[in-house]
Amino acid sequence: MATADLRDELSCSICLSIYTDPVSLPCGHNFCRDCIGTTWDTQEGSGAYSCPECKEKYQERPALHRNKTLGNIAERFRPTETEPGETGIFCTYCVLSPVPAAKSCLLCEASLCDTHLRGHNKSAEHVLTQPTDSFMGRKCSVHHKVLEYYCCEESVCVCVSCCLAGEHRGHRVELLSEASEKKKEKLRKVLEKLRPEREETERGAQRPQERRREVAEKAAGETEKVTVLFRDIREQLEALEKRLLSEIYRQKEELSLQLSDLMEQLEIKKDELSRKIRHIEELCNMADPLTVLQERESHGAAFCGAEGADNEEEYDTEEEDDTEGEDIKVPAVGDLDVDLISETLLTGLAAIVTGVKKRVIPGQEATDLLLDINTAGNDVSVSGDRKSASHSDKDQGRPETPERFQDYPQALSTRSFSSGRHYWEVEGNESGDWMVGVAYPSIERGGNGSCIGDENKSWCLFRWNYYKYSVRHDRKEKELRHVPSSRRIRISLDYEAGHLSFYELSEPIRHLHTFTATFTEPLHAAFCVWEFDACVRIIS
Repeated sequence: MATADLRDELSCSICLSIYTDPVSLPCGHNFCRDCIGTTWDTQEGSGAYSCPECKEKYQERPALHRNKTLGNIAERFRPTETEPGETGIFCTYCVLSPVPAAKSCLLCEASLCDTHLRGHNKSAEHVLTQPTDSFMGRKCSVHHKVLEYYCCEESVCVCVSCCLAGEHRGHRVELLSEASEKKKEKLRKVLEKLRPEREETERGAQRPQERRREVAEKAAGETEKVTVLFRDIREQLEALEKRLLSEIYRQKEELSLQLSDLMEQLEIKKDELSRKIRHIEELCNMADPLTVLQERESHGAAFCGAEGADNEEEYDTEEEDDTEGEDIKVPAVGDLDVDLISETLLTGLAAIVTGVKKRVIPGQEATDLLLDINTAGNDVSVSGDRKSASHSDKDQGRPETPERFQDYPQALSTRSFSSGRHYWEVEGNESGDWMVGVAYPSIERGGNGSCIGDENKSWCLFRWNYYKYSVRHDRKEKELRHVPSSRRIRISLDYEAGHLSFYELSEPIRHLHTFTATFTEPLHAAFCVWEFDACVRIIS
């Protein structure tokens, strides 16, 4: 019963077998490393990890620490445990009802249960072993006797006849038990070396796990930043949309009011003209001359002009006098101030983009760079605005100074960076071979080590042979698999983090390579125009 209780204490509650590489959880429960790892793999993405025993929850996947004491006990208990029926070997003599065997006799070539074992011959020639059904593997294939000795010279197990009269006569032999103990001692020494190595491996395995957690946390942080950024952009766009719609509505209402006033004036004018027309038509239809003439005298101011003029001229004059100064000019329909609306839209969008840039690259300094002519080699032609460098087969005739590159067509920027985050963009020509990167001011200016990327003071991206990229540092060159699809490159520098990254400004933007280093000097932008038709320009 004590053995059964001990087995229960040494059994994993997941696989129900003796612990294999047991590990402890923060709650104190123990499991096989593979068992709890598989269990937690199934819980990945559910939001929490839990102990299979007490159900205690963990928001993050806990680090697993090996329980050395429990592991040692389990390893020592495992070889001595006997589970009834677990071996599948049954007693040879219990014919009517199969009973698990407790031991096997190599001489009798039979397996015995506890009952038959008590009546079995106890002489030394009856060798008892753990239950087995492979008796031939435990006897000499030549003499058919039990293997009792170990030949140290040929490293094989032999019987007594092999030692006395067989081919192993005169060899140094040992009892199997003695040889076994010696081998176990060697194996224990191997274990002493392997266990620390395994523990170191376990610690090493924890580092990627911690790194994975850091990456997950950083990804979650970046996800939150992007979510907030786009929410703010949407809010700003909605506000800009409302402002523009409000301006359009204001202009429309203002024009509508003007047109309404005009329409009202025209309606009044129309009614007045209609009244006059009807009255004149009535006079024209009268048969009594006296009535017509009297109407003229009583309403002469409305219908007649100067005395003595004939009637037709009088009426014409009346119309001209009545409408003089009253001509109303109708403005063109749709006279919205489209320029104001467009300017408001563009200004608003530009402000949003500027705000996004400041948030995406916080604290980034200005990216404007100029080439330092004092460093340019005499086979480098520098443009008047000091933005372009091109290879020249004509010596530029510049004086030799300690700052000038002597053996390579290179130049540095006037500006250097000793802290912070920065980026600048360059564009090279399609056909030439050119390099862009950064270098310390202490880079050699002559000799084999003065080309950027050829020593430990410079880092560069090399575009060559029309369609190939390489990165170079300290004479080590790595060809990139990416095939160029754009001639425009962004160089991004994070001085404190020690990151120098290159991006191809294609559609979409492609990350080419990131150098990681501990920078110890200020960094200048570096340019090399390798061939005769090579040209690189700094994009402001």
